[in-house]
Amino acid sequence: MKDDRYLAYLSHFNRDRDYFQCHEVMEELWLEEGRNPLLQGLLQAAVGLHHWDNGNPSGASKLMRAALDKLDGYADAVVGLDLRQLQLDLKASLNTLFGKDASFQAFKLQIHDETLQIAEKWEESHGRVK
Repeated sequence: MKDDRYLAYLSHFNRDRDYFQCHEVMEELWLEEGRNPLLQGLLQAAVGLHHWDNGNPSGASKLMRAALDKLDGYADAVVGLDLRQLQLDLKASLNTLFGKDASFQAFKLQIHDETLQIAEKWEESHGRVK
């Protein structure tokens, strides 16, 4: 997927950890794409992390579980992400969320090389390279 909003989502998720902005850019794309369940799952994963980072474990849990349901069964190649790893990371986050030390722990989306190159070009063109 080469849409600028998707690339912005990847950048906000992995570089900025600005999950609210992930929501902003992905929601627009999700609506435009006919409420695609895969995009909704990516959206819910980011919003779940946003809730966890802001001290709302109930909201975090609800959205991470919804994301897991939506992401199930999709091939990685559809969006250039390791979706299996994302599901494992979400499950680990849920375990941490309800463990002894429930403090927020970010993780990165595992991006396949071609998509990463496109995302890096997007970041360069928008002055976002760190």
